[in-house]
Amino acid sequence: MLDVFGSQWANIVLETGFSALNRGDLATELTVLAGDIADALLTDPFSDEAGFRTGVALVHTRLTDVVVLRKSSQLLSRLPRIIGRASPETAVRMSMLIGALGAGFAHALKEQTVHEQETIHSAVLAARGRAELALRASEERFRAVFEGAAIAVAICDVNGTFLDVNPVLANMVGEPTSAIRGRSVFDFVHPDDAIDMHREVFDKLARGEAGRAHVEKRFRRGNGEMGWTRLALSLVRSEDGSPDYLVAMGEDVTERHQLQHQLRHQALHDPLTGLPNRSLLYEKLDETFSRSRHDGRIGLLFLDLDGFKVINDRLGHGTGDRLLVEVADRLHATVTKRGHMVARIGGDEFVVLVSDSPGLDDLTVLADEILDTIKKPIKVDEHALPVNASIGIVERPIAGTEPAELMRAADSTMYWAKAEGKGRWRVYDEQRSEYELFLYRLESEMAGALDRGEFILNYQPLVGLEDGRIRGLEALIRWMHPEYGLLSPDKFIPKAEENGFILELGRWVLQQACMQGKAWQLSGAQPFVSVNVAMLQCTEGDLRADVLTALEHSGLAPEKLQLEITESAMMGGPMEPVAVLGDVVCEGVRVAIDDFGTGYSNWSALRRLPVHDLKLAGAFVEGLRPREGSLVEVDTRIVGTMISMAHALGLSVTAENVETQEQATRLRELGCDAGQGWLFAKPMSVLEVDKLLAANGRFDTGF
Repeated sequence: MLDVFGSQWANIVLETGFSALNRGDLATELTVLAGDIADALLTDPFSDEAGFRTGVALVHTRLTDVVVLRKSSQLLSRLPRIIGRASPETAVRMSMLIGALGAGFAHALKEQTVHEQETIHSAVLAARGRAELALRASEERFRAVFEGAAIAVAICDVNGTFLDVNPVLANMVGEPTSAIRGRSVFDFVHPDDAIDMHREVFDKLARGEAGRAHVEKRFRRGNGEMGWTRLALSLVRSEDGSPDYLVAMGEDVTERHQLQHQLRHQALHDPLTGLPNRSLLYEKLDETFSRSRHDGRIGLLFLDLDGFKVINDRLGHGTGDRLLVEVADRLHATVTKRGHMVARIGGDEFVVLVSDSPGLDDLTVLADEILDTIKKPIKVDEHALPVNASIGIVERPIAGTEPAELMRAADSTMYWAKAEGKGRWRVYDEQRSEYELFLYRLESEMAGALDRGEFILNYQPLVGLEDGRIRGLEALIRWMHPEYGLLSPDKFIPKAEENGFILELGRWVLQQACMQGKAWQLSGAQPFVSVNVAMLQCTEGDLRADVLTALEHSGLAPEKLQLEITESAMMGGPMEPVAVLGDVVCEGVRVAIDDFGTGYSNWSALRRLPVHDLKLAGAFVEGLRPREGSLVEVDTRIVGTMISMAHALGLSVTAENVETQEQATRLRELGCDAGQGWLFAKPMSVLEVDKLLAANGRFDTGF
């Protein structure tokens, strides 16, 4: 693959340049250089030295035309795609390597120019020496070198007045030689460089403190345009050793500077929108941090378009690109008038940098302006595309923070805005971020925690309200974390459901609960074990197989196992849970609807569901506490009606969160079958349950 690339590279550069190598050897050399560039793209930590070395190598093969550099840069920009590693990261790295290529090319050319200048300088001195012996002959030889030199040559007095110039210099500045003689060098030096030119060159040379100097400075042409020249100046002394005059030799390097500027711009700007890219954003961030006052503040607004992927997928990337260009233009107009910078860092993500933040209030005002600006529909062909965005805002003192940390905070805050409804901004919250980091750590440690045996099961009794007998024991998972201690399921179950680990964890809970239920059964106790299952276990896993395997391995009778699923999972989504649980019920397993009354409460659908028990949500039980007003009577009638309807459907009812004797009494009077809550027992270890069952397995209900 790289052999073909090297041959193509050789063909391109030989169209416009001459090389000291033949076509075959040049292709081999360029293939090696392309391999170095490809290796640099994929190596961590990244370095752009391969680009610099490639630029130097081009000059060493006599490929010194600026067009060669431009075409090489264009070809190399396609290298990540050719080697199959195209990505936003390799695109940024490739831009940096091309910039280094230009720098190496320029450096090598400078070195080559210096060498040529030294050769001419030697010729000048030799001509001067010979002139003392044969003035006429040496003058002719000097004039031939002077007039025929391929680079600009001038002779000045020690004050910088031109005594003579050759045609190349006259052509470079755009004025005839006669118009240049007698004028000061500083008539042609850029005003901003004049002081440095005096200090670095003429003062030292005129005093004889230095014999030569090399500088690269801007100069002014006769038409007013500015260019760049690389100068080598040498001091010629008189017979007594005092400074006599200066010989200056120069090369017009304007095109090289323009190309380097162009390459740098390409490396630091987004080619689609023209906005600064991620590299330039980080460069400006570093500048802000390095030059900030001790009490300075900084702000970032991290913006992501809402629904852009849908537009891109349905209407095509061309339409998506035009939308991004319009959004970028609106952002640029809104942000830059305030003196801030906006960058596109990839896809539909933009970042606004407020280098000297006046405070959070100003940033939220700017965020509102941005949302107002971009939400106006964008006309693309026949489509009027609605646009909105989510924005994460971070504003803090510069002291004590880092650019990467600032970007991460803004990025995560933007996702908070998306999660809360999109089309809005949110401000970074340190406590929320720490909690999310805590959850992320738990998520990353779940699988290992199961292998290490850090998960345990506690059990809470389901107590018959008529006789106080323990009818069942609900298995409640806990995580005994080595650093955070005992964690309740609300800390990790949502993440387990989100990432799919609930399938493995739920299978483990089933197996452990069934084995423990069988152990209690063998000891003479008769309560069933109740296990919570998630919707994902019904829709993505094989719940029936998991249940049958757990029952078979443990020897537990199917009727001694109850599965609990929330009302919203059972009745508010797809029908898979109903079908799966129906299969499980056919095997003799009980099913209960957990938290009943908080979701759909569709009694008509309930008639057709494979359910044995309704677990009445704790909010209804809370309403049975004695308190002022008539609401307790209303809540009592509601609960009584729900219990009656459940019984009419042939279902038993278990009340959750029973905490007081008054609640238990009212529930019993209303016909509730069982209760669960701290009135009877908190979740207990297996050992505590063993002791309870060994006693009498009953609670004093006070009836």
